[in-house]
Amino acid sequence: MSGGALVSIIVPVLDEDRTIAGTLDHLASLPGRFEVIIADGGSTDQTPPVVARHPSQPRLIDAPRGRAHQCNAGVRAAGGDVLLFLHADTRLPFDAYQSLTRALADPGVSGGNFALRFDGADRFSRVLGAWYGVQRRAGIYYGDSAIWLRRDVYDRLGGFRPLPIMEDYDLVRRLERAGRTACLPGPAVTSARRWQRMGLLRTIASWVLIRWLFLAGASPARLARLYPNVR
Repeated sequence: MSGGALVSIIVPVLDEDRTIAGTLDHLASLPGRFEVIIADGGSTDQTPPVVARHPSQPRLIDAPRGRAHQCNAGVRAAGGDVLLFLHADTRLPFDAYQSLTRALADPGVSGGNFALRFDGADRFSRVLGAWYGVQRRAGIYYGDSAIWLRRDVYDRLGGFRPLPIMEDYDLVRRLERAGRTACLPGPAVTSARRWQRMGLLRTIASWVLIRWLFLAGASPARLARLYPNVR
């Protein structure tokens, strides 16, 4: 794998000192040719020193706050021909690099994501994962499923638009129109922490409502007020 494509993993963070060391440990354990870029949006906790001390020596950059700004800043610092955007509470499958390599061997594939499972063995997590799978078959997916794409496709699409919410879905809509995408088997595993307090029905309803309001042209700034900010 030493001669394979370099995959730049870009992790936007803000006040993640309780989770970021585990994220970096996880990434360091994966086989493949990766570089890890942590795009910090102005953390006031210990996130920057935790990243700076980590033995895997990820690249730490400062970026304007906001996931779109942070991801775009991460790309500017990246050297890979493949870009993968990872939330700090999402874990990639062990064979992520192999899956990416197989998908990218097809020049018609522009990018995609990973199949997603929510952590926990409870009904809440299982149903969320099943609902996510249904949405993916309709070409609907979000940043928690580790969006990836070729660097030239990212450049052609213009990267992330500076939206306060739905910046990931906005990119996905343009990516889906740019060419074929692949949902890699994984699964990636993400935390259900953001949704636990809302409950199952309210969680799914919020996903559907916010997406349709966004498509209808509602102000992203107003939609951001509807979105739970649970850390």
